[in-house]
Amino acid sequence: MAEVGGRTGAAATMLCGGTSAARPATKETQQMADEVKPQLEEKEGKKFDVFTAVEFKTQVVAGTNYFIKVHVGNDEFMHLRVFRSLPHENKPLSLHSYQSSKTKHDELAFF
Repeated sequence: MAEVGGRTGAAATMLCGGTSAARPATKETQQMADEVKPQLEEKEGKKFDVFTAVEFKTQVVAGTNYFIKVHVGNDEFMHLRVFRSLPHENKPLSLHSYQSSKTKHDELAFF
């Protein structure tokens, strides 16, 4: 296990302002992807029949950025950057940006 600043495990893998290690998508990750799906479909001008979150990373800022790899059918994947504001701001999730033409093996990285 890595040790950073006296911490081991998950705490050691996240640098202040950096992204966490990639983790398998959870039910919550899928719910977030589903919530921003209409924003993506509007930007892309098409509907996605398949929209399955595969993995994600997080970045703590003034809120949290979620970098989510989503399978959109066939061998196609997209990387989404979703922003969740701080709870007291009471704002909806927003699709900050995205990358298309990704593959299953493309690393999920900051963008």
